Amino acid sequence: MPDPNLSLSDRLKARFGERALSVVEAFGETTLEVDALHWREVARQLRDEPEFGFESLIDLCGTDYLSYGDDEWETTDVSSEGFSRGVDGQGPGRFSWENRPMGRGPDRRFAAVAHLLSVTNNKRLRLRCFAADNSLPVVQSLVEVFPVANWFEREAFDLFGIVFEGHPDLRRILTDYGFVGHPFRKDFPLIGNVEVRYDADRKRVVYEPVSIEPRVGVPRVVREDSRWQQAQAEQTQVKKA
Repeated sequence: MPDPNLSLSDRLKARFGERALSVVEAFGETTLEVDALHWREVARQLRDEPEFGFESLIDLCGTDYLSYGDDEWETTDVSSEGFSRGVDGQGPGRFSWENRPMGRGPDRRFAAVAHLLSVTNNKRLRLRCFAADNSLPVVQSLVEVFPVANWFEREAFDLFGIVFEGHPDLRRILTDYGFVGHPFRKDFPLIGNVEVRYDADRKRVVYEPVSIEPRVGVPRVVREDSRWQQAQAEQTQVKKA
């Protein structure tokens, strides 16, 4: 049984040592990051060892950290309604595939994230690893540890292009077989690469180059401190008057 005097993060650090690249507790959630080489091994130990007992895989997904921490806002001011205006989209994925902005991606761009549940110990854990190669992201498949990971990994492969080594049937699951690219990558164009229509003369679906122009709406965002900024601005106007 788990030591009640130790937190989950402390037990993870003690058990996995150097293999635990980081253990973070934030917002009531615990995240364990491991090297991609230890991804499957650690997942198996988290499942089998009674101290942890994470017998259920709730979810597995991919993440693209391209342009992580960047923003597209030109000002910190707010309007009289408490909103701030954004600039025209300049981030990755905004324009054509050939001319796409690449963003300032981190050294480690693609990550696989598994959400585990221990019913026995009433605990949840986020397990994450980063692929070593951004050009061809590869991580170990968890299907042999959690069979339910099968479709989750196919989805991450389809949408992010993450290759799960050892997966028994890794192929697209949401997009068409002839789909070009991976639509959840940050540098994938928002308008896509091709458009599809049914050709009555050919009596089949045809693929054609995208005919619409890229367009990005400029959003308005409510800032957490907008009401205080507005109140301060009104007080300044009153004093000047």
